[in-house]
Amino acid sequence: PFPELKSFDLYAYMNAAKYVGGDFYDFFRIGQDRLGFVIADVSGKGVPAAIFMAISRTVIRAIALTENSASMCMQRSNAILCQESVNDMFVTVFYGILNIRTGVVTYCNAGHNPPVLMKKDGSVSKVPTTNDLVLGAIGDVSYHEKEFRLSPGDNLFLYTDGVTEAMNTKHEQYSEQRLLENCRSLAGKDPKEVVEKITETVGEFVVGAIQSDDITLLSIAYKG
Repeated sequence: PFPELKSFDLYAYMNAAKYVGGDFYDFFRIGQDRLGFVIADVSGKGVPAAIFMAISRTVIRAIALTENSASMCMQRSNAILCQESVNDMFVTVFYGILNIRTGVVTYCNAGHNPPVLMKKDGSVSKVPTTNDLVLGAIGDVSYHEKEFRLSPGDNLFLYTDGVTEAMNTKHEQYSEQRLLENCRSLAGKDPKEVVEKITETVGEFVVGAIQSDDITLLSIAYKG
């Protein structure tokens, strides 16, 4: 996407556990200098989750395009989704805004798995959470935001719990620890290779087991 922009690259992949899924990812330009990106996981499976997923994606994108603050975007989205939620459904969301000129990422984590920051030097770490509530559960709550800076060559890797909780035939989970170890070996690689390789390692781990949850991955490389 955005081949005219040379300061970043991204790649994403989703594999639904059923015919339709409740995971989603999204990305969009906000003005000239910012990239909004989202990864999310709706509670439940099948058609009801897919419908709430579509509503969530539409609401978040619509608000994000006019709201400069990541935390306020989540707060306003939550107020609307609480009115639209059925069967007590909710959605975990990580929403970030990358300044493509400076590398600064401002973000809000609404109950989602923490992304992995893959530094060019090979070090990896989980992005600190903002400790915010999932969207669609309680209407009158405040959300918060934090920021960090990507340096040229760094990669931000986002995923849903279908990755870390993927289970093999021995009922062992792929786990965050295994994800971090595999991310460490992919430092400096382009987003397509990162996503495809992590997907491959999950597939090798669970071989023979039935996929029980949607799997979604999003990788953003900052080039400066």
